[in-house]
Amino acid sequence: MWRFAGREIDLTSRGVILGIVNVTPDSFSDDGLSGDTQAAVRHGLRLLGEGADILDIGGESTRPGALPVSEEEELARVIPVIEGLRAATDAPLSVDTSKASVAKAALAAGADIVNDVTALGDPLMGGAVAAAGAGAILMHMQGTPAVMQDAPSYGDVVEEVAKFLSERRAAALACGVPSDAIILDLGLGFGKTAAHNLALLRGIPSLRSLGSPILIGHSRKSFLSKIAGGEDLPGFEGRLLPGVAITAMARQLGAMLFRVHDPAPHRTALRTAESVITGEASA
Repeated sequence: MWRFAGREIDLTSRGVILGIVNVTPDSFSDDGLSGDTQAAVRHGLRLLGEGADILDIGGESTRPGALPVSEEEELARVIPVIEGLRAATDAPLSVDTSKASVAKAALAAGADIVNDVTALGDPLMGGAVAAAGAGAILMHMQGTPAVMQDAPSYGDVVEEVAKFLSERRAAALACGVPSDAIILDLGLGFGKTAAHNLALLRGIPSLRSLGSPILIGHSRKSFLSKIAGGEDLPGFEGRLLPGVAITAMARQLGAMLFRVHDPAPHRTALRTAESVITGEASA
């Protein structure tokens, strides 16, 4: 069970989809909705209708080469959207931020989960999550978004990511975040080559031993077209099918949470994989 904010999500047999709501003007996937709160709310509700279980709202781009935005700007982008979505749905809401101040405001506005790409890099973040009883998603990243893809390098990427996530999980526990509130994100594409991403995907069975469920965020990322040998088509068409294939394979390897832009095909892949795993038709 993933327990947070008075909620329970059963991760024993069915994977969970986080639908991405980017409220930035510079999203790598060209779906940024900054400045139009109602459009962002409609987009989030549409993702729920397409099969997302949770909505993940972010106001600071973490694409390769992205620079930080101010606290004031990030708050102005995410808080109205979180408030609008909370008024329209009871679905769990996650705020994608690395700033404790933004996390606190988002949790007060109705968010239930903090998705932190720096894994509590802000020393106040752990306390903010614990005080609110929120869920915590802790991600691995080598470097910062501005430079992370310049020259990613590891001795053993699976061992190094496992060590980092284990340490950050321990840091969250030390701040008072319950163990069953924590999710670990491998950080695919965050300071990693295509080969590193593939090694981490193959390493999911061993990474599950860290003690928390595993999330992958692979949707629309450039390595998908590279590994499939396909053309990088406009609108990310060349990345959708490889991404859906990764969802099915990663679920079979033991990943349980999937952060995606297109919930419907990924949900179909999840339920198909789970039918193979269990030998039963998906309900």
